[in-house]
Amino acid sequence: MLERPGSGTEAVLVALDLGEPDYAESLEELQLLARSGGVDVRAVVRGRRDRPDPALFAGKGKVEEIAQAVRDAGASVVIFNHALSPIQERNLERQLSCRVIDRTSLILDIFAQRARSHEGKL
Repeated sequence: MLERPGSGTEAVLVALDLGEPDYAESLEELQLLARSGGVDVRAVVRGRRDRPDPALFAGKGKVEEIAQAVRDAGASVVIFNHALSPIQERNLERQLSCRVIDRTSLILDIFAQRARSHEGKL
């Protein structure tokens, strides 16, 4: 099982502008969420797409750019500012050779880190 990102975890954040009006605010919020979860943000990869790729969410060229950022930063996790399907997550983990989570997973991980009861940590 993959570890939850936490204190000391190096990460690359990914945000694609899909034409949403609050793109910049959403990315800023993701950076704050990552920091509040104890994640050390080493790089941010930005891009623009008309619509998500069904297999990788980002295009192949952007995935190569993300992989290079992961190598350069020594990151162990990539956090997408978008909801990913399980298939996209799996495909990205195979391409990037590291853990990939989306914004929702990050928020759930933060709640689990701060939970006091056993049930809350699940």
